[in-house]
Amino acid sequence: MSFSFKKYRQVLFYGLAFAILVLIVKLLEIRYVLLQNSLEMYAGGIALIFTALGIWLALKLNKPKVETVIIEKQILINNTEQFIFNEQAFLSLGLSKRELEVLQLMAIGLSNQEIADSLFVSLNTIKTHVSKLFEKLDVKRRTQAIEFAKKERLIA
Repeated sequence: MSFSFKKYRQVLFYGLAFAILVLIVKLLEIRYVLLQNSLEMYAGGIALIFTALGIWLALKLNKPKVETVIIEKQILINNTEQFIFNEQAFLSLGLSKRELEVLQLMAIGLSNQEIADSLFVSLNTIKTHVSKLFEKLDVKRRTQAIEFAKKERLIA
């Protein structure tokens, strides 16, 4: 049994012509559907773009912006020496005696309310003293103020 193209030439020709005709009809059908529904296609495309943009923006905004860094710092405590108050540093910084009292009470770990109670003044007065201390010592936190004061020998 041998296969002969001459024998089936006419069948193959009509089959190929029919396949090409079906392909042309399908392409015209797709083109017709696209032309008929072009507004919906554009709206769908824009919706997909904005959906993708919204997902990207949400992922970008939910990412943490601040990275927490833990710093370990060695603090040397020198208890062998007798504490001697540094009068010159006290005068050069322009601290008042009340601010020095507040600084000493901060150093022993009292809160603003506890400091106010022990000095018989209002909480707002203590907050004012603390903010003035931070300004004069050029620090931002209580721990920095205490460390600076100990280094300058203002408190024990």
